[in-house]
Amino acid sequence: MTEYDVRTLELAGGKVATLVKLAAENATKAILYVHGWSDYFFQEHVAAHFTAQGYDFYALDLRGYGRSLRDGDLPNFTLDITEYFEELDAAAAKLHEDGHERFVVMAHSTGGLITPLWLNERPDVKVDALVLNSPWFELAEPGVMKGVGTSVVKLVGRIAPKLVLRKGLGPVYGQSIHRDHHGEWEFDLRMKPLMAFPVHAGWLRAIRLGHARLQQGLDITAPVLILHSSRSHLHAKAWSQDAMVADTVLDVADMIKFGPGLGKNVTLVEITDGLHDLFLSAEPVRTKALAEVDAFLAKVS
Repeated sequence: MTEYDVRTLELAGGKVATLVKLAAENATKAILYVHGWSDYFFQEHVAAHFTAQGYDFYALDLRGYGRSLRDGDLPNFTLDITEYFEELDAAAAKLHEDGHERFVVMAHSTGGLITPLWLNERPDVKVDALVLNSPWFELAEPGVMKGVGTSVVKLVGRIAPKLVLRKGLGPVYGQSIHRDHHGEWEFDLRMKPLMAFPVHAGWLRAIRLGHARLQQGLDITAPVLILHSSRSHLHAKAWSQDAMVADTVLDVADMIKFGPGLGKNVTLVEITDGLHDLFLSAEPVRTKALAEVDAFLAKVS
């Protein structure tokens, strides 16, 4: 991996988060990137792309994720996604210390749920834009799971938060991106397993509460860009070529439905044949996604 400046952010309760930085030459702008669930920052080509555009690129591994995992941690587990606001606040403070009074927030998947909620509660944080790459606004499950199932999850998640509901999310997405299977990318399978980490009841309860808050509508004042694939290919039992040209994790219809409610200035852009992480898609799809971000930022930042 490229040599990054790595900073440990000390948090309450002995927890830590990790902020990695790739500096641009004579940078005047900055990006703060936040990963998804069962994920961490490894997208070096994304950092390289934006530093070439003059941005200092910062990526935050949240508590219990990636470089921030410590012995005894239950990977990626939380009972309240607002606890991540602490490391987002600390990361913003570090960017300010580095001379960036304003910056762009960029987030993927679950990061695309956490960061809008954070910015909605932090109107004093000065950002030029919020860029969301396939954000998680709703369960990609049948309607019964969104209704009755969620009520059950909320009850069980409160009573038995560490109960394992699913052992993982299946291997299809991981196989579509990892270079040992059908993808192009190398990442640490201890930090990002092909099957993802187990789904715990308390964690899913926290996510559903976050979904409910976001779906009520937010008031983010900064311009928002939401990028999503042209289609979803969900609940596949085994990998197929369809997995290379679709979002196999989330339903793009939910992004289109709930995205406009984030604020008064929201732009949605469809990326044809995009994967769940659009920036990990095959060429020329990922270049198209990055070009859309470049064009958007040129207008608003």
